[in-house]
Amino acid sequence: MATTTPSGVRGGHAEHGGADAPDGGAPMTHRQIMEALSGLLLGMFVAILSSTIVSNALPEIIGDLGGGQSAYTWVVTASLLAMTATTPLWGKLADLFSKKLLVQLALIVYVLGSVVAGLSTSSGMLIACRVVQGIGVGGLSALAQIVMAAMISPRERGRYSGYLGATFAVATVGGPLLGGVITDTDWLGWRWCFYVGVPFAVVALVVLQKTLKLPVVKREVTVDWWGASLISASVSLLLVWVTFAGDKYAWASWQTAAMVGGSVALGALFVLVESRASDPIIPLRLFRNRTITLASLASLFVGVAMFAGTVFFSQYFQLARGESPTMSGVLTIPMIGGLFVSSTVSGLVITRTGRWKAWLVGGGVLVTAGLGLLGGIRYDTPYWHVAVFMAVMGLGIGMMMQNLVLCTQNQVPPQDLGAASSVVTFFRSLGGAVGVSALGAVLGTKVTDYVGEGLRKLGPEAAALGHGGTGGGGIPDLDALPEPVRLVMEDAYGHGVGDVFLYSAPFALLALLVTLFIKEVALRTHHGEEG
Repeated sequence: MATTTPSGVRGGHAEHGGADAPDGGAPMTHRQIMEALSGLLLGMFVAILSSTIVSNALPEIIGDLGGGQSAYTWVVTASLLAMTATTPLWGKLADLFSKKLLVQLALIVYVLGSVVAGLSTSSGMLIACRVVQGIGVGGLSALAQIVMAAMISPRERGRYSGYLGATFAVATVGGPLLGGVITDTDWLGWRWCFYVGVPFAVVALVVLQKTLKLPVVKREVTVDWWGASLISASVSLLLVWVTFAGDKYAWASWQTAAMVGGSVALGALFVLVESRASDPIIPLRLFRNRTITLASLASLFVGVAMFAGTVFFSQYFQLARGESPTMSGVLTIPMIGGLFVSSTVSGLVITRTGRWKAWLVGGGVLVTAGLGLLGGIRYDTPYWHVAVFMAVMGLGIGMMMQNLVLCTQNQVPPQDLGAASSVVTFFRSLGGAVGVSALGAVLGTKVTDYVGEGLRKLGPEAAALGHGGTGGGGIPDLDALPEPVRLVMEDAYGHGVGDVFLYSAPFALLALLVTLFIKEVALRTHHGEEG
């Protein structure tokens, strides 16, 4: 039977009510809420920063550690895979244990993974550390929304979700910028890409200990380890397939059949286990709620678009336009600006009006339009065109990302808050992980084709270079190439990245179409109210 400490009543207003103090006392002021959220936002910043900071440093990291193209892919994919697979488990644990303790545990896991990653002596060791980092990041990503929901009513939460979205925006694009600066600074080196977040995480731990006060809900604890293992295995197998398909083996091959079939079988077994579990990691009854089902689908498609932007812009600016890692980060600022503005403004307006659907639909339109426009970029596209297109996409993502979680939280009882929030976050991470892997494979194939075609046009001598070192997704050293061949490479990468964005646009359109069918329920001022 569920019980609580004297400071809160299970499922009542004290724990989940609108802007009430977590101890059940007087309503919390804006200042008190911001103090309580400060450590959480800092932890979230560190978590997202770690996911993006390596993007501009990867060529140097892999070259230094002696890894190949598969290692390059897995340094990114390993973290996303671990984050995706563990998100539902963190969400479920938040319904069973102290949320504050779990946030601190996630930060500790992240710090340990980061420190050892900076000490890596091989690509295999680095990939293993990225898995540990991903577990911590998965916890912070899932728990940030859950802790906010435990303190703030749905009506007020829009405002603070905007702050969370702004933090996400700064870290998402600030990561590559900071990584580029660190990589270009001789006395630092790429290892500081992993060390730089550690002091912030330690500060976040201290701040959380002092400012975050939530009632501890005591329950008879039953963790669905079978469910957690099966969903992790299913997702992992799917991502392994997407990562290597088209490179190590053909898309249509026996390996594809075995991996996809195995993933589907494990997924079916997961559903069977969850239907019989006394305390499932993802309660299947949640999907009887139309809003949760549709929001999860929309998050899946938004994840593809969101991560495509953050991963492939750095390659576009460095390999198609010849920019340094630092400038590559600077040139993506229009996207962070759009995301920052729209997430903050939409949160404030939603808090005042209680209405959120127009923002979701508008965001879907902007993301689709932005990706469609980016689909036409080439290596010589005027930068101001690219900047406008990035800003449009950023505005759309900012409107959708946090508000999909918000509309879900608005329609679940307190005891399912953690599971429901993590389900939406899980599907967004899954979309991002699968999208990065699949679109990365597409980019490698397209670049190889475009390079071969361009070299043939230069004449027999250039054609003898074949794919110019880009076969299997290899990345050339542009500075070492003669000018005509370099232009071919830049043109190939510009065209290839444009194709990636063009292929991402239909997913954004699907997200838009799904949001049209989500029924708007005005945000509640208390968790106990009926929607």
